[in-house]
Amino acid sequence: MGVQYDLEKVLLSDYNQSWSHNGVSGERIAKRLGDLSKIGLTSQHGVSRVGFSPLEQQAKELVMNWMRDAGMSVIQDGAGNVVGRIAGLNKDADSIASGSHVDSVPEGGHFDGPLGVITALEVAESWKDQGITPTKPYEVYIFTDEEGTRFNGGLTGSRAMTGALDMETQVTLKDADGFTFEEVLATTGKKLEGFTQAKRENLGIERFIEVHIEQGKKLEQANLSVGIVKGIAGPSWTEIIYEGKAGHAGNTPMDDRQDALTAACELILYIENAPLLVSTTGVATVGKMQVEPNGANVIPGKVTLITDIRDIEEHSRDQIVSNVVNKAQEIATSRNVEVTITEKMRTAPVPIGDEMTRILNSVFDEMKINKQYLVSGAGHDAMMLGAHIPVAMIFTRSKDGVSHNPAEWTTLTDCTISAHVLKQAIEKCMEQ
Repeated sequence: MGVQYDLEKVLLSDYNQSWSHNGVSGERIAKRLGDLSKIGLTSQHGVSRVGFSPLEQQAKELVMNWMRDAGMSVIQDGAGNVVGRIAGLNKDADSIASGSHVDSVPEGGHFDGPLGVITALEVAESWKDQGITPTKPYEVYIFTDEEGTRFNGGLTGSRAMTGALDMETQVTLKDADGFTFEEVLATTGKKLEGFTQAKRENLGIERFIEVHIEQGKKLEQANLSVGIVKGIAGPSWTEIIYEGKAGHAGNTPMDDRQDALTAACELILYIENAPLLVSTTGVATVGKMQVEPNGANVIPGKVTLITDIRDIEEHSRDQIVSNVVNKAQEIATSRNVEVTITEKMRTAPVPIGDEMTRILNSVFDEMKINKQYLVSGAGHDAMMLGAHIPVAMIFTRSKDGVSHNPAEWTTLTDCTISAHVLKQAIEKCMEQ
């Protein structure tokens, strides 16, 4: 018998039903979050639905059915990105759009990504219930592989659509099981040619707004349901491989070792403090590492690690990256091991423009919500679009700031309030 967990029931147990009005239904949001939670549900009541997996595709197909039920036309491009569309009264205009992703990290939570997709769809559902046809086209997006778990590089679908994906590098990638990008792509019925063709010369989007959980504590500390994002930090991922010499743990003297793991550990300790040398807003993390041959009585001969370095200022982010790369090379020399350094992803930070901030400010004023301005340390699909068009983000309160974890939690009331804010913001964009 499979894992039993009723997310919908838990969400509804603590819901202020007065927020189900103006066409927006908290009950519908709860049911859909609950239905998605069952795809990849784990024994810890989290979710494992990594990018380019059959489970990610299953989740997309479920939402595609909901889109059709809401009266949207639906397409899926060669990169697996899903677009649900309402043509609107002015069918030839660029769209106002919203959305997010449905893939997860291993043993992740149920709100990171799905909340942005479901609230975007809820806007379309609310118009259907109210008998409203928007003045401009409205589109809901599900972007492929936002988390980047499979190939150590995120925002894959939105990068493909905006032309920011280096396909020459992408086709050389292999996952942890040794499967190439092309082989993995085929498991979801996609081909490299189609993936390349997902690039748009003209996005056809006038403005894009993404709802996402905060993944921090500022809204909780301020006792606010939602906040306005002022900027999105740009992530840089670098793969660093140390190669020494594997040997017997008992027979190799301490002064005659080429231990790849001790080199990696020295670098990790440096990375812990590297941002503080440059910036007050920068962060750096090593969250993934592979040790080979990974035997208890064998000196590690090879270690592969991924650094994740972010900041809201590009120049300071890049300085931190440069410092880490230089340190990695210095450690390799001092410990007599080889090092190979490969940049996997580097994305520019995205400031939110004054006009989009003004629109959100006016929505908060009309809804009588106190304004809290936030910076996103995490990367989001909105930042890829933000290099080309005006974008905005609405953050939703996260309990204890926990994310990428089964304990990730946002109340249904806060989810529904976010849907109302998004709806009003989308409607204001339609009026521009």
